[in-house]
This record gives sequence, structure tokens and C-alpha cells, in this order.
Amino acid sequence: MSARLKSIPSFPSDEAAEDFVANADLSEYDLSQFKPMRFELEPKSASLNMRLPAALLDAVKARAKARGIPYTRYVRMLLESDVARHRRS
Repeated sequence: MSARLKSIPSFPSDEAAEDFVANADLSEYDLSQFKPMRFELEPKSASLNMRLPAALLDAVKARAKARGIPYTRYVRMLLESDVARHRRS
């Protein structure tokens, strides 16, 4: 089915991309190469310094790399997810 879908064109500016998204029927386009994006809106005002076994840090870095994100963001996502899960309980 994706063979019948159009490729997303290149845009010369953000404004051109915004206009395209606002006016195009995106169901006609192949969006399979897109990845979910998470925006961080809250400013980071505190820091955390941890000592970990090297094997654990290597595993964390490998998982982050597989997701295509920096390992510090991956660790923050794990923390946020755990805290949010416990808030719902």
C-alpha cells in the first residue's frame, strides 16, 4: 500500500512546511519514516549526579541509542514514567 503513497516533499523554510501540513491531505503521503517526537516544555532547574556500575551505564546508553535519543534524556524518561505511574496508583 505504501507504494501508492506520495513522498513528503522538501521544503525551503519552516513556513513552507507549516503551509503544507495545514493544507495537504496527509493520508496521501508515506509517513512511515517519521518518528514520534517528544517536546520538553518544562525548564530544567535541577541536576542529578549518580554513580553507576559501568555495565549498567553501558546498557542504558545502548537502549538510548536504539531509541535514537541521548542517554540522559532516556534516563529522565524512565524516571518520569515511573513517577507518573505511581501518581496514578
